[in-house]
Amino acid sequence: MFALAATLGNAEYREMDAIVAIVDDDVVLASELLSRLKVVREQIEREGVQIPSDDILVSQLMERLVLENIQIQQARRRGVEIDDESLTRAVAGFATQNDMTLEQFQQALAEDGMSYRSFREDIRREMLIQRLQRNMVNRRITISEQDVEDLLDSPYYQQLLSDEFKVGHILLAVEDLGNSAAIAAAEEEAGRIVQNLRAGADFKETAIAKSAGARALEGGDLGWRRAGELPSLFADQIIALEVGETADPIKSPSGFHIVQLLDQRGAGVQKEDQALVRHVLVQPSTIRSPQETEALIRDVHAQLSAGADFCALAAEHSEDPGSALNCGDLGWTSGDQFVPPFVEAMNATPTGELSPPFQSNYGWHVLEVQDRRTQDMGEEARRNMALQILHQRRFDEELQAWLKEIRDEAFVEVRL
Repeated sequence: MFALAATLGNAEYREMDAIVAIVDDDVVLASELLSRLKVVREQIEREGVQIPSDDILVSQLMERLVLENIQIQQARRRGVEIDDESLTRAVAGFATQNDMTLEQFQQALAEDGMSYRSFREDIRREMLIQRLQRNMVNRRITISEQDVEDLLDSPYYQQLLSDEFKVGHILLAVEDLGNSAAIAAAEEEAGRIVQNLRAGADFKETAIAKSAGARALEGGDLGWRRAGELPSLFADQIIALEVGETADPIKSPSGFHIVQLLDQRGAGVQKEDQALVRHVLVQPSTIRSPQETEALIRDVHAQLSAGADFCALAAEHSEDPGSALNCGDLGWTSGDQFVPPFVEAMNATPTGELSPPFQSNYGWHVLEVQDRRTQDMGEEARRNMALQILHQRRFDEELQAWLKEIRDEAFVEVRL
């Protein structure tokens, strides 16, 4: 494998753009593998983690590219699409998050050696996969009233009101669960990995080198999760760990799981600060350029500052269908359902005042904070949170099951 992986750096191989895998009716090209390999190496270097050997990285990336290819084909067959307008809003959101205009962002991409068109198509691909996953996995999820009651009464729910957990995860996959020798070998390997981690081995490096999990190339980091959002397979073990501790290997139908508590913090969600907000949203379109859109929101802001009626301007100009005919009203909110630029503008705007015009991936906004309060979480809010937690937990579990199903059903021929 190493010799073949090294060959990927060969200029002739790149020029030929050879097929490195056949996936159902499509292929994975060497150029895709090379491009992704470069990005992953740079990402690992930025995190200060030792880069594993090429054969390990290529093996991990090949499986990820194959799985992505299967999902892209599924999306096409099912008519799932990302229109250019939604894509443009998403890309504009990236520029805004980096404190750049879209033109500056394009220039920055060019300086990094990436074409704007390639970047857009990468984002389209990610959005397409996410939309397909939501469509296919959500229909597999059912949540009963009893499920909600059980969570509300559980220790998990009490724990999530105080703490969040940052979890590291490694999966040693067992392809044939009927093969006792394979199971025994994986269990023995899992035991060695746990011993090494407890002796001080770096979790990220180990995950990149060994894990078959979906977050392997991110060092196995599952991010911050409240107790109720932890996969039920290892929720009890995580809650019992101290920061830095590693649990014993956990067996499942997928193989053996190794989890480490990377960090823990208080969530403090018994009360939440809320703002009463209304806004006007305008978006670029085929008949209105980004420059014209920005000019329009600035004109709306000027009219509002001069005392124009907010309800009238929202009804006339706002392209948020959920609020436009309701004076732009978004109700009381903590902001957790909004994108970061909106939350930042909301938090920075004094009570009773207008925000400056600002851009998010949805378009250009101007908002008004009408009032603020600190709200105790009532029964309805607690039940809504329980529903969200149950959905997220089951979504993660069903997503892994669905991914395994479509991978097992696909024809895949890896040519490395």
